[in-house]
Amino acid sequence: MGPSFFPGPAVFWLALSLPVYAADAHTTDSLHLEPAWLTLGHYQPDTFGDGHTSQADDPDFFLSDQGKHSPKAELDATLAAIQRPGSGDHHAQCRFPARTTWLDQQLDLDLPTVPCPAYRDWTETLNTETVTLVFAASYLNSPSSMFGHTFLRLDPPQEDEETNLLLANTISYAADAAAHDSEILFAYKGIFGGYPGITTVQPYYEKIRLYSDIEHRDLWEYRLNLSQPEVDLLLAHAWEIRDHNFDYYFFDENCAYRLLALIDVARPGTDLLAEVSTHAIPSDTVRWVVDKNLVSEVYYRPSAATSVAYSLDSLTEEQQTLAAAMANGYVAPSDPELQQLSARQRASVLDATYDYVRYQSEADGWPRELAAPLSHDLLVARSGIEAAPAPETPPQPAIRDDQGHDTFRASVSAGQLAHREFTQLTLRPAYHDVLDPPAGYRPGAQLQFLRLDARYYTDNDELQLEQLIGVEIRSLSPRDQFFSPLSWQVGFGGRRTDTGDRRVLTPYLEGGAGGSWLLGQQLQAFAIATADLEIDDDLHRGYDAAPGADLGLLHQGTRFSLLAGAKTKAWIVSNQHRQDQVYIKGNWHLGRDFSLFAEFTREDHYDRYQSTWQAGIHAYF
Repeated sequence: MGPSFFPGPAVFWLALSLPVYAADAHTTDSLHLEPAWLTLGHYQPDTFGDGHTSQADDPDFFLSDQGKHSPKAELDATLAAIQRPGSGDHHAQCRFPARTTWLDQQLDLDLPTVPCPAYRDWTETLNTETVTLVFAASYLNSPSSMFGHTFLRLDPPQEDEETNLLLANTISYAADAAAHDSEILFAYKGIFGGYPGITTVQPYYEKIRLYSDIEHRDLWEYRLNLSQPEVDLLLAHAWEIRDHNFDYYFFDENCAYRLLALIDVARPGTDLLAEVSTHAIPSDTVRWVVDKNLVSEVYYRPSAATSVAYSLDSLTEEQQTLAAAMANGYVAPSDPELQQLSARQRASVLDATYDYVRYQSEADGWPRELAAPLSHDLLVARSGIEAAPAPETPPQPAIRDDQGHDTFRASVSAGQLAHREFTQLTLRPAYHDVLDPPAGYRPGAQLQFLRLDARYYTDNDELQLEQLIGVEIRSLSPRDQFFSPLSWQVGFGGRRTDTGDRRVLTPYLEGGAGGSWLLGQQLQAFAIATADLEIDDDLHRGYDAAPGADLGLLHQGTRFSLLAGAKTKAWIVSNQHRQDQVYIKGNWHLGRDFSLFAEFTREDHYDRYQSTWQAGIHAYF
C-alpha cells in the first residue's frame, strides 16, 4: 500500500510510466548511482576519485551518518526508514516524500500507510496546478542582483487568472545574509561561500512589489510544461530541502542553480545541472530551460519604471514639457494650455503625468502633502474625458533577456603597441560590456567579472598578462526632464601601467560618477568624473592616485556598437604628471554568437605620444 500523502491518481500514472525494478540485491546495489537518486541527494562527483559528495550542508538532510559522502548509505538508510511502521510528521516518509515516491516507483515497495498532516496541509495550501519560472532582470545597484534573479511561481487552477497569479506562492533560493552586512561584505561572502542558502516560500505579490515596484526590474514569466505528477514531485522535493541549508556561492550554487535541481527532480533526464560548468548566471539558466523545450508560454510583466517611461515616451516633445510642468506644479491640470489639446491628447498627458507623480512618490519619496493633492487634481481632470481610451501597457520587447548573447566570451586579436606587434587572447566568464550585442541586455549597462587579457609580443617572444579585471561595473543611464539618474562606474583588478621606463603589472581600484544624455534613439553622450588608485612597489612611493575625467559618446545598435571619447588623469602622488588619451572602439555584430572588433587609442604620457591598436573577433558561448 502506498503512503497516504501521495497526491492521488497523478502519482500512480507516473509510476506506471516509469520502469519498475524488482527489489533484489542486484538492483539496490546499483540504484544509488541512478542520476535521479543523485539529483535527489544533490550529489556531485568528487574532483578526485570516483566517489560523490552532497552539496547539502545540513546533517538533518541525511538519514545516514555517512549520507553526505555515500549515496548508497543514504539510499539504504532511506529504504529502511520509509518501510518502518509509524506515524507523525517526523517519519521518513513525511520528511522525504520525493525520495519515497521515487523509490516506490523503482522497487514497487509495499509501504505502510503513514499520515503526514504537515506535508498534506502544505501542498493543499499551495494548491499548485502549473509551475512558472520567473526571471527578474538585472539590477546593478545590488551585488546580489547584478545578473538578475530567478524563482518559481506555483500557479493554482486558473479560474480567475490575474487574481490567482498575484496571490500564488513562490519558491526561491537565496543567501541568508545578515541584515547589517554591507554590500561589499555581501559580495565577498557571496563569492567565497560565507552564507548559507535557504529555500523560502512567499506570495507572488510580495515579489512583484520588491522587484517591479521598488527595484524597478522587469519580470519575465516562463510557464513550464510540467505534467501534474511532475509538479507534485517538484513540490515534494521542495518540501525536503526547504528547511535545510546549502552553502550559497554567487557564481554557481546560487538562486538559479537550486531551481535547476528542482526541475531535474521533476522531470528526470532533463539534466539541466550538467549545463553548469564554472558559473550559473540566471539568464543563462533560463536559456537552458527554454532550449530543453520545458516552456509552454512566456509572459512579460513590465516594471513600474518601464511603464512610466513608456507613457512619457508616447508623448510629443511639447506634451512632455507640459507634463513635466504639471508634475512640478508650474501648470495646473485645468490650465488653458492643456485644454487646447484634443480629448485623446489631453487624456494621454494627464495619464502619463499621474503615472509619473505616483511613481516618484513611491520611488523617490516625494512628500505626500505635495503628491496627494496633485494626484487628486489629475484624476479629477482625467475623469472628465470619457471618449479617450485607457493608456496602453508597454509592449513586450522584441528580444527577451534569455535570447541575448551567451555570457562567456573568448576573443583573439592582433595589434600593435607603439612599434611592438602582439597577439592577444581574452577570456571573460561573465557577463556583458557596452559594445557587446545589446539585444536582451539593459542599455548602457556593463558588468564584467574575471576578465583575463594575455599578450604575446613577437619582437622578443614574450608572453605577458596585460590585465586581469576582477570586477568592472558601468551604468550609463540617460537623464532627461523627468529622471536624473546617476551614471557611475567601479572596478578593480590588475593592469599594465607605464612607470616612465617600463610597463609593470599593478593592482588598481577605480571609480567614477557623472551624467549621461540621449542625443538620439541609440546615441548618448556621457561625462564622468573619475578617480584611480594604483598600488605597487615599482611606483615611486608604492602607490599613486589620480583624479580625472572621461568624456565620450556611446552608440549601441543591433548591427554595430561604437564607443569613442577622451580621458585625462592627473597623477598626484608618486610622479606628478598628466596622462591624456583619446580612444575609439567598435564592434560589428555577426548575430548573437560572434562580433568583429577594432580598437585604437592615442596617448600622451610622460611627454611622449604612443598609439595602440588591435582588431579581432569575439565568440560568445
